[in-house]
Amino acid sequence: MTASQALVPFAPSVPPFRAPYAPDDAPLIRRLIGEARFTPEAEARIEADATRLIGKIRGESGSFGVEEFLREYSLTTPEGLALMVLAEALLRVPDAETADKLIEDKLAEARFENHERVSDAWLVSASAWAMGITARILKPGETPMGVLSGLVKRVGMPTVRTAARQAMRVMGWQFVLGETISSALSRAASMEAKGYRHSYDMLGEGARTAADADKYFASYANAIERIGKAATGTLPQRAGISVKLSALHPRYEAVNHADVMRDLVPRLLDLARRAKAHDLSFTVDAEEADRLELSLDVFAAVVADPSLAGWDGFGLAVQAYQKRAIEVIDWIGRLAAAHDRRLMVRLVKGAYWDTEIKRAQERGLADYPLFTRKAATDLSYLACARRLLRLRPRIFPQFAGHNAFSLAQIREMARENWTSADPGFEFQKLHGMGDALHRTLVEEDGLPCRIYAPVGGHRDLLAYLVRRLLENGANSSFVAKVGDAGVPVAALLTPPEEELGHGAKPRHARIPLPRDLYGAARKNSAGLEFGWSHERDALIAGIEAHRGVTYEAAPIVDGKGRPGPARAVVSPVDGKTVVGTVTEATPAQAKEAIDRAAAAFAAWDRTPVEER
Repeated sequence: MTASQALVPFAPSVPPFRAPYAPDDAPLIRRLIGEARFTPEAEARIEADATRLIGKIRGESGSFGVEEFLREYSLTTPEGLALMVLAEALLRVPDAETADKLIEDKLAEARFENHERVSDAWLVSASAWAMGITARILKPGETPMGVLSGLVKRVGMPTVRTAARQAMRVMGWQFVLGETISSALSRAASMEAKGYRHSYDMLGEGARTAADADKYFASYANAIERIGKAATGTLPQRAGISVKLSALHPRYEAVNHADVMRDLVPRLLDLARRAKAHDLSFTVDAEEADRLELSLDVFAAVVADPSLAGWDGFGLAVQAYQKRAIEVIDWIGRLAAAHDRRLMVRLVKGAYWDTEIKRAQERGLADYPLFTRKAATDLSYLACARRLLRLRPRIFPQFAGHNAFSLAQIREMARENWTSADPGFEFQKLHGMGDALHRTLVEEDGLPCRIYAPVGGHRDLLAYLVRRLLENGANSSFVAKVGDAGVPVAALLTPPEEELGHGAKPRHARIPLPRDLYGAARKNSAGLEFGWSHERDALIAGIEAHRGVTYEAAPIVDGKGRPGPARAVVSPVDGKTVVGTVTEATPAQAKEAIDRAAAAFAAWDRTPVEER
């Protein structure tokens, strides 16, 4: 067998995943409520457990951590919004002049100095100090034509820019374990000694060129070798790595399905074999909703390869905010059974909510592919968790999150129909977040926890940092609320079905359907979702039905076609397919048409509108 033959994937033995892209929320939520229901006795145990965990979190308030930062700089405050703008923009601003203008515009009215003495956490204090410098230099109303023309020229705008950038780094590095895989492995050793596991994520978004894809592939391959040499123990305790499929192919799109399957599947299989050689966990990260079918097709093709038999480390992430999440769980269960594999499944709530909402609106879809209410996502998370736990040991569930109430509910579910001392699942947390919560779970309760550990430099930090801020900086986030002593514990323990009115309030009242984006007076233009095979296949079938149809165009004067020499018209798609012919009007025919129109105008003008 040649090397190229060894990378040809075997066909999966289960039908490809296909489900409605954006079903109606109401019936789906009613179904999920039934799946996530607890007995009154179980609810009492959950409430007691969650209350204990919240007490542990609040008992560490004021300590180092990103949660402290997010509570201090909520995205509902001018300071938090300004910080968000900087995180989203400053790290990618290419030149000093543009950075200066951005700082002028966004921080002049922010009162960061007001936060300097609120918290003892050194993360907040350091950032407040850096932002305070900027705010004290750029007072409200000041412009380069005013005081800045004197003060800033003396102090130097580079000093201001440096301070603001440093604030971004102080916050950003709390989410990143190391700049290189070597530094990350070294830093992870102390946590592994306490019983934690790690899944390393090489920061970097989707590839834009083949060179990008090659670079990311090499980065993953190198990381697998380094992690494999340092890893200890056996699966599932052993360390692992997470990969993004969009980083391995520059055109990772549903309309490019054939090329993706031809080019990307062998690459992913190559990496999977490397991970298997070191007995590592190897997780395919989640992508946007329009790539779900494509991602599962790629995953299924790799799972089907017999060279991976006997390895329990392969898995993927599932986003609970997608309405198809339950169907994805069921499909994974069938796939694992068909190939007699044990697969890992990381259940997350989701990281692209804002993007998904915007995309659906831009495309004019009939509905959203994900829930518009956070409580509905929480409900879906619980229903998916119960499905995953029932699939043990065929599936090894991994529950990612920082919500003590959700984790307490999962612990209760995990006891159902399970008698083994081994829990058969693990919790997961982001590096730099949820420390107090998971410290209790691991060091006091003896439960397994894996740390999702990003690795990379500042240039790769941007998109990851923005997603973390959007997820956890909103005032509805558990992370943002749990540290606020003014929020009673009972308010943090409201079951999602109650927030949804037991199905009566399935949608967010202020998020209209994509087609209703502009109100009743104007419908949004309807688009196509190429990421849904049902719609894409219907379009392709329609095109195929008209493939042999040609059209003729010729000048019409006074209602009669005029003959003349015709020329072929080809499709702009390939520049070869003839779609019809056209006969160009001659100058004489054009003059005749104008003359006849002018002669008929007087009679047409006297004709009542309703008779025209």
